[in-house]
Amino acid sequence: MTLRHERAELPCVVNVLITDDEGIRRFNREYRDKDSATDVLSFPMQEFLHSGWGGIADIDIDLVTGFVPLGDIVISVDTISRQADEFGHSALREAALMVVHSSLHLLGYDHDTDETEKGMRDIEIKLVRERVLKI
Repeated sequence: MTLRHERAELPCVVNVLITDDEGIRRFNREYRDKDSATDVLSFPMQEFLHSGWGGIADIDIDLVTGFVPLGDIVISVDTISRQADEFGHSALREAALMVVHSSLHLLGYDHDTDETEKGMRDIEIKLVRERVLKI
């Protein structure tokens, strides 16, 4: 749903690893020098000049599959479950929110300023409300 929203023009592939807090902590420590668990990590494989599909710099297409490898997402079910309880909604909704959030990172979005954080949050809420609440 995130790729459709961003009008991705080519078929893409995203790898998703579902793990626990200890598993995501290892990734966080190895790749971000943060020795703690987190909810989701994103590992983009494409370069973007600006956020969104239109900002892709030079599309790297897998010649065997014809797909654009966008990157990898790592999610901790432990943290997702805790956050769902904390925010008072289902684990399904929290997981969907994290997948959308991480997918936006794979598409060049970031939340390093108040403005960019609001932009990401607005898209996340819109997509999760449109899709997940109908399940």
